[in-house]
Amino acid sequence: MRQSACLLIVTILWSLLSCKTTKPAGAANTSLQDTYWRLTELMGKPIETAPKGKREVHIRLITEGKKLEAFAGCNNVGGGYQIHTGNKIHFSNLIGTMMACDDLATESTLLEVLKTTDRYELNNNELVLNKGKMVPLARFEAVPK
Repeated sequence: MRQSACLLIVTILWSLLSCKTTKPAGAANTSLQDTYWRLTELMGKPIETAPKGKREVHIRLITEGKKLEAFAGCNNVGGGYQIHTGNKIHFSNLIGTMMACDDLATESTLLEVLKTTDRYELNNNELVLNKGKMVPLARFEAVPK
């Protein structure tokens, strides 16, 4: 009898330890905050990966102090953000360096997107910024550091 009880306990423990926990389909693998997000699409247009040795356009939402840090293609950008229930987000007090560059189109568009964004979606390793239910304004992918 005692041997049967021990066998039962070992079987239960083995079953529990061998179980895998999985996230539901579409669950985020990456945190919205404190992640390096590389820009991949802006207003429906793909963004090419930066050539080796060049900085890529990206954003980071720093948890401590609710700060936005970004590189918009020529200038560094900073500001604040607030996250609200229902995947709502608001960027504020956006400021940037003022370097002169040949092509500021991506930078200008990204800054306008950040000013108008009010929602986000986080799916696996992709961050999408939206305004209401409109088509995505910008898409980012998480880059492991």
